[in-house]
Amino acid sequence: MPWPSRKRDKGAVTDKKEPDAKIAKTEEETSDKEEEEKTTKPPAGGSKSGWKNWKKTKESDSGGEESKITYCHWLLKSEPESRLEKGVDMKFSIDDLKAQPNQTTFWEGVRNYQARNFLRAMKLGQQAFFYHSNCKEPGIVGIVKIVKEAYPDHTQFDPKDPHYDSSSRKENPKWSMVDVQFVRMTKRFIPLSEIKTHYLAHKADGGPLKNMMLFTRQRLSIQPLTQEEFDFVLSLEEEKPH
Repeated sequence: MPWPSRKRDKGAVTDKKEPDAKIAKTEEETSDKEEEEKTTKPPAGGSKSGWKNWKKTKESDSGGEESKITYCHWLLKSEPESRLEKGVDMKFSIDDLKAQPNQTTFWEGVRNYQARNFLRAMKLGQQAFFYHSNCKEPGIVGIVKIVKEAYPDHTQFDPKDPHYDSSSRKENPKWSMVDVQFVRMTKRFIPLSEIKTHYLAHKADGGPLKNMMLFTRQRLSIQPLTQEEFDFVLSLEEEKPH
């Protein structure tokens, strides 16, 4: 949702009628290590659909040319289940996003420098996976797009906000945010455990997910994706879950 239309009550606490007060773009204090512990570790090489079939399709489409290793898509983590922090519910699911005006919101609260730098690298129109994090079954539930590039995150200046940073100055703000808009739900929920199966297989045989940050930098709440990573994960929505 384009942010000018989205207002946030800075002093808001848990209010079921005001999802704006509950945006939960979780940062590194909520580790994805916990998520991995909730999933069963799959055997290496257990990628049944095999990236090889996917690779054949991609090669026929592109003449076998390998794409450059560049980041042009993203993965954004948010918490779909309630968790209070300084009296504010950090819950923000994809349904909460869909309920916003124009299905758009600002993605604030990022307090890790590398994740912030990824935010600042986002370009208008780029797409990202919306990933439910820190919940019973984490995974990808939908797709959003960037509708406003990085600008100062106002929550860093609000003492009542859980993400307040007393060391940040308005003349030189430390933290940034972007605006994202709902695009669509994925055709099915793509769980972390399934993506991990493919990651382990690709790590062994050189598939497109071999360096995916979801597993190499688990704690980052904002993660870049190469075109190949994005396309492969997106292709999973067409398959029946194993």
